[in-house]
Amino acid sequence: MGSRVGVVGAGYVGLTSAACLAHLGHHVVCLDNDEPKVEALRAGTVSIVEPRLPELVREGLAENRLVFTADPTELHEGEVVLLCLPTPMGADGTADLGVLEDALRTLATVLARDCVLVTKSTVPVGTAARIPTIAGLANTPVISNPEFLREGHAVDDFLNPDRVLVGAAEQDREAADRVAALYAGTGAPVLRTDSASAELAKYASNAFLAVKLSFVNTLAELCEQVDADITKVTEAMSMDDRIGPAFLAPGPGWGGSCLPKDTRALLRAAEASGVDFAMVRDALRTNDHQHALVMRKIRRAVTGAVDGSLSGTRIGLLGLTFKAGTGDLRESPAIAIARQLSRHDAAVTAYDPCVPESGCVGLDGIQVVDDPYLVAKGAAAIVILTEWPEFRSLDWVKLATHVDRAVIVDTRNLLDEGLLRGTDFTLLSIGRASGGGHD
Repeated sequence: MGSRVGVVGAGYVGLTSAACLAHLGHHVVCLDNDEPKVEALRAGTVSIVEPRLPELVREGLAENRLVFTADPTELHEGEVVLLCLPTPMGADGTADLGVLEDALRTLATVLARDCVLVTKSTVPVGTAARIPTIAGLANTPVISNPEFLREGHAVDDFLNPDRVLVGAAEQDREAADRVAALYAGTGAPVLRTDSASAELAKYASNAFLAVKLSFVNTLAELCEQVDADITKVTEAMSMDDRIGPAFLAPGPGWGGSCLPKDTRALLRAAEASGVDFAMVRDALRTNDHQHALVMRKIRRAVTGAVDGSLSGTRIGLLGLTFKAGTGDLRESPAIAIARQLSRHDAAVTAYDPCVPESGCVGLDGIQVVDDPYLVAKGAAAIVILTEWPEFRSLDWVKLATHVDRAVIVDTRNLLDEGLLRGTDFTLLSIGRASGGGHD
């Protein structure tokens, strides 16, 4: 028989956790203070772009194992309550726990006496130990159970995790057992730690990936200078099982809702502790540098000079989300580059399969269209910023007839010379030699 689980927050992590736990046989009440969102979820409408998630939400609703509510009192029977709330980066680079702390004050009045509270949100080291004093929860055990969900793979990551991390104080062993039992249906190994180690492991994991991505972007820059091919270099690297193939693809920079925020938070924590984490600081600087490199590449493609003026030129962008497989625009390098192009007075037209024409609120000067072929109209260059596989299947012969100049800046190395054969396009890639026309 499943546990009675409460999930606070119906955002990306909360909704995935709630739907997957219901799928594993638990009875889940998911709380969110956004009443229109709650009503939509009750009807089985999921706005988040994530494979299998809508189906699991509707399954949970149909089998009466998943309930959505805006009323905190409905969590009063929860045996385990997961905190899946936003912890955005504050002005000083540290995590802002305001939303989490407000929720805790509300929960303190409704939680059952024997409830176990779980921090699934990414929080600073020491948060689990501090929570009992925040809102009079002195007798409530707090367990750290960070999520490791990749956007575009979140459901599979939750149901087939490579590990489940459970951090708890020594006196909360029984509570930790109850949290670990939630994942029994996944068959994943459970790693038991103290709460501080679990909290730091989440930041460390994301920061390590950021360092790896910055390394490969700098390596791609070196490849261009010495006439090497980054795709061949990383292929050779990936065959070493100490390195592996993941996170070895160069691009316009790394982004999303987690890596930039968590990397900065780890750096701030290190600085506050007197630790010089230079490689993390350099990874952040390298990421900003990567945006500048892409801008120089675009300028050279359009004007022939890395500092040429883009004023009055038309640039077509393919991709706006921070990576393929998601509709997430948060900290997207594509958005950062689109904004820079607009600030340099280029006329920017963009298409993304997961971003509707009305989907880029606040992007003044960026025209978002619902047809990829419209980005080519009168364009001095087409720039690929997100690695959507369907871009490879576009009719590039047709696109070539619409552009003003047949130049592609492929920041994801999605295309190749053979794909463009029969067009007049010049292909400029990242970290490898660029060809001319294609006969």
